[in-house]
Amino acid sequence: MRKIFLFTFFFFFLLNGVAQTIRVGAKHFNEGYILSEIISQLLESEGYSVERKYNLGGTLVCFEALRNKAIDIYPEYSGTLSAEILKQQKLSYSQINTALQKQYNLEIAAPYGFNNSYALVCLKELSEQLNIRTISDLKSHPSLQIGLSYEFLKRVDGWDNLKNNYSLPQQAVGLEHGLAYRALKQKKISSTDAYSTDGEIEKYELVVLEDNLKFFSTYQATSLYTTSLDTKVKKILAQLDGKISAANMQAMNAAVLFQKKTFAEVAKQFLSAQLNIVNSRNQKSVAQDLISKISTHLFLTFSALILVILFAVPVGSWLYWQPKISAPILYFTGLLQTIPSIALLAMLIPVFGIGTTPAIGALFLYALLPILRNTLTGLQSVDPLLKKVADGIGMNRYQKLKLVEFPLAIPSILTGIRTAAVINVGTATLAAFIGAGGLGEYIVTGLALNNTQLILRGAIPAAVLALLIELGFSVLEKWWVPKHLLPK
Repeated sequence: MRKIFLFTFFFFFLLNGVAQTIRVGAKHFNEGYILSEIISQLLESEGYSVERKYNLGGTLVCFEALRNKAIDIYPEYSGTLSAEILKQQKLSYSQINTALQKQYNLEIAAPYGFNNSYALVCLKELSEQLNIRTISDLKSHPSLQIGLSYEFLKRVDGWDNLKNNYSLPQQAVGLEHGLAYRALKQKKISSTDAYSTDGEIEKYELVVLEDNLKFFSTYQATSLYTTSLDTKVKKILAQLDGKISAANMQAMNAAVLFQKKTFAEVAKQFLSAQLNIVNSRNQKSVAQDLISKISTHLFLTFSALILVILFAVPVGSWLYWQPKISAPILYFTGLLQTIPSIALLAMLIPVFGIGTTPAIGALFLYALLPILRNTLTGLQSVDPLLKKVADGIGMNRYQKLKLVEFPLAIPSILTGIRTAAVINVGTATLAAFIGAGGLGEYIVTGLALNNTQLILRGAIPAAVLALLIELGFSVLEKWWVPKHLLPK
C-alpha cells in the first residue's frame, strides 16, 4: 500500500511539474500580433508553456481554429463577434458573451480597456482641400478612389452595408491592409479603412472621418476562449482587464511600425510598465529564427512531396492500364490546381484544424497533377515496338511495367516530381496563414507591417530553395537516368 501511495504521489508530482501548454492565436495584422504576444508572455510569466499560432488570416480562420480546438485563446473585438460571428448588429457586451456561450461554448473576458473601431481615413491635405470631415461628405466626390482591406470589403459591418447606409457612389478596390497606407500616402487612393488605434494615423497625419450616421459598432478588444479553459488561465488573463488604453495601443502599434521594435519587445515593455511583470524568455536571434523557419518550410514541402509520390506514381501506373477513366481523373486533379491556395487552406481547417496537417494536405493536392500526369504520360510514351518485344518474350503486364515501361518512363516521372517540388516551395509560403510556420511567416508579417525587408527575408530564401531543389533534381537525373534516355 505504501508503494502504491508513493507511486501515485510521484505520478501526480510529475504531472504538475510539467508546464501546461496553451496555444495562442493571432489574426493577420499588427495589433493582433501585439495583443497575442502580451497574452503569451503573461502566461509564460506564470509558468505556462505557450505555443504561438500567429498569422491566422482573418476572423473566420481564427474563430474556426478556436472552435476546432486548434488554439485556446486569441484576441477579438466585440463588434466583430456581434456582426461577423453572431450576425446581429450592435449587441451589448453581456449579450455577446451570453450568445457565444450558448451557441459555441465560447466566452470572452472583460474588455482590455480600449475601443478599436473601424473608421475611414484620408490625408489631411485632401480633407482640407475638399472639405471632407464626415463619411457623408464622400457622397459629394464620386471620383475619389477608395481602397479597402479585403476583410472589410465583405464584412457584415463592412463596405457593402456602409456604402448603402451612406448612399456612397464610389466603387472600392481591395488591398492588403498594410499596403493601403502606402497607397494612401502615395495618393494612389483617396481613402481607406483603418482601425482607430492604428499607429499610421498620427504618423501620416491622417484624418479620421466622422461616422456621423453611427454605422460602426463598438469594438472593445478582449480575449476570446473556450468555456472549458482552465480557471487559473482565465484568472491570469483577467490581469489585462481595463489595463490597455487606446493611447497605449496606438503607441505600441507605432513602436512596431516605425521604431522597428519586435512584437515581443513591445509586449515585454508593456507588461513591465503596466503590470510590473518581467518575462525572462530568451528571444531567438535572426539567424536562429531563419534556420528554424527554413527547416519548417522544407519539412512541409518534402512531407507533402513524399506522400504524393507514394500515391501518384502507383495510381498513375494503374491509370495506364485504365485508359477509359484516366482522362476524367486527370481532369479532376487539374481542377484542384484552379482552387486558390488560401481558399483551399481555409476549406481544410474544419476537417484538419490549423497547423502542419492542413498545410501538407493542401500541398499534396497541388503536387498531385504534375506527378500523376507525368507518370501516365511517361508510360504512354514508351516505344510501342519495345512493348511488342516484351509481349513476344512472354512477359505479363506486371513484368512489362516493372522491367521495361517504368524504367523508360523515369525521366518523365522525375520531371513531374521536380515540377511539383518547385510548386510546393512557393505554395508553402501561404501555409503561414493557418499557423503552419515556414518562410511565409516573414512574408505575411512583412505585408501586415508594410516592411519590405521582412518580406524579402522570407521571399529570397524561398526562391533560393526553389533553385537548389531544381539543381538537386538535375544532378539526380544525371546520376540515376541512363545517358541514352536523357534529353539531348
